[in-house]
Amino acid sequence: MRLVILENTSQVAEWSARYVLQKIRDYNPGPDRYFVLGLPTGGTPLGMYQKLIEYHKAGKISFKYVKTFNMDEYVDLPRDHPESYHFYMWNNFFKHIDIDPANVHILDGNTTNLTEECVSFEEKIKKAGGVHLFIGGIGPDGHIAFNEPGSSLVSRTRVKTLAQETLEANARFFGNDLSKVPKQALTVGVGTVMDAQEVMILITGTHKAFALYKAVEEGVNHMWTVSAFQQHPHTIMVCDEDATQELRVKTVKYFKDLGLVHQKLIEEDFWLSK
Repeated sequence: MRLVILENTSQVAEWSARYVLQKIRDYNPGPDRYFVLGLPTGGTPLGMYQKLIEYHKAGKISFKYVKTFNMDEYVDLPRDHPESYHFYMWNNFFKHIDIDPANVHILDGNTTNLTEECVSFEEKIKKAGGVHLFIGGIGPDGHIAFNEPGSSLVSRTRVKTLAQETLEANARFFGNDLSKVPKQALTVGVGTVMDAQEVMILITGTHKAFALYKAVEEGVNHMWTVSAFQQHPHTIMVCDEDATQELRVKTVKYFKDLGLVHQKLIEEDFWLSK
């Protein structure tokens, strides 16, 4: 597992966007060779999306031969609702790039058969050849997607009833009216994300510091689902200084000493000519 420690959220946004760009460029996708990307929503990846849009408009990256699979979606929330993840992805990313809408996959929380939708989503990932890079964020309790504490670490895409703590935390997005917060969501499982060839997790802010500590310095624990990625062969966690506050000094020093190695992951003559 790699831990990339950067100074602030802006650097996390730029580093992660460059990493995505570099992976797509290295793969060299084409009509019969699509790069498959797993994507999150939320405040943490927003800066990364803004940077990717910037790189696309500058002619540095195309998403024409990229397929995407989003992590989750609320149940019974209209697609055009400002808090739906369909709305978030199209408004903040997809409509600004050259991706083919047919290559965008977001779980449908309004379907009549939720279980069938989850099974179909897993099948679509397999048909695409699996995810090359799955990007995720985490909550303060260490959950990834809607895999809240206690979720199985081999779980697959499924319907998830949201915990009261999650409902209360999300109420701010619905006018602080708890009755308007969706009680269920569709989510990829921990096992679904673990199947990806590579996983990149973005962690920023002091409120995520304890979760990062659990993810890096303690053992695998289903009460902190992000900790499962200690066992993934290619996990990279990208964080800011604020998120390291619960880590031991020697842990921070160790990973910072690897900084030059991490920097080479996003560097090429392409960047030197910016």
